Amino acid sequence: MITKYIKPLIFTTLITFFTACSSDDDNVNELSGQNAVAIDFDNGVNGDDLLLASATYTKTNAEILTITRLNYIVSNFVLIDANGNEYTYPKDESYFIISEENDNTEINLPNIPAGEYVAMRFGIGVDQDKYQQGAEGQGDFLQKAEDSFMMWSWQAGYKFLNFEGTFTSETVTEAANFKIHMGSHGSSLDNYKEVTVQLPTSALVSDNLSPVIHVGVDANKLLDGSNKIKLSEKAVVMVDEVKSPQIAENATEMFRVDHVHNGEQIQH
Repeated sequence: MITKYIKPLIFTTLITFFTACSSDDDNVNELSGQNAVAIDFDNGVNGDDLLLASATYTKTNAEILTITRLNYIVSNFVLIDANGNEYTYPKDESYFIISEENDNTEINLPNIPAGEYVAMRFGIGVDQDKYQQGAEGQGDFLQKAEDSFMMWSWQAGYKFLNFEGTFTSETVTEAANFKIHMGSHGSSLDNYKEVTVQLPTSALVSDNLSPVIHVGVDANKLLDGSNKIKLSEKAVVMVDEVKSPQIAENATEMFRVDHVHNGEQIQH
C-alpha cells in the first residue's frame, strides 16, 4: 500500500527538480544584449572601515598607523565567463583612479556583452605599453592623475599607489610621516601587476541585468602582506629596488570580491 504512493511522489519530485534546473539554465542561456557592470572598491584595513585621519590601525609588528591618503590606479579590466571565455574591456578606456579622499571608489564599465561572469582580472597601475604611447597617448587620464596626486612628472611616470599617513612604533614614539609611492621606473623596475579575483556569485549581464561587483580592499596588506614592511626602518618608499617590488607584490593580495549584486537596471 505504501509503495504505490511513494513511486508517484518520487516521480513528481524528480520532475520538479529537473524543471527547476532547466529553468535556471534557461535564465542563463537567455542572457542577451549588453549592459553596464559597476565595480565598487570598499577600502578597509584588516576588517575595519578605512577612516582617513580619524582612526588608528595596528600592524603585526606593533606599528600604529593613522592613514591620511589611499589612492591607487586600476586598469586593463577583463571579465571571465563560466566557460572560460574572456571579454577585454577597451584598453584606452580602461584606466581608473580609486581615491578614498575624493570619495571616488566606484567605476562603471558600459557596454559589457551579456554573459555569466565568474572571475575578473585587472592591473594595478599603468602598463608599459600604455606609458610608451607618450603624453599625447594618455588622453585625459594624464590630467586626472595629476589632479589626484598620482604623478611624479611625465618623465618619472605615474604613481600606481599613493599611501600616506603617520605612524608610531616601539622606537618611534612621536608621530612621524610615512609615504609609500609605488610606480614603474623603466624596464628594470616595472612594478605593474595584475590580479585575478573570483566572484562568489556569478555576475549576470543582459539587457535588463546590470550587476555591481563589490570588491573588498584591505590596505593592511600593503605593509603587512606576504612581505613585511617596517616603517621604522624606512618611512618613505618611492624608488627602492628592494621594498618597492615587495610592496607591489603585497598590493596584489589586498583585493577580494565580497559579493555581487545582480540588479535589474538598464544602463546602456
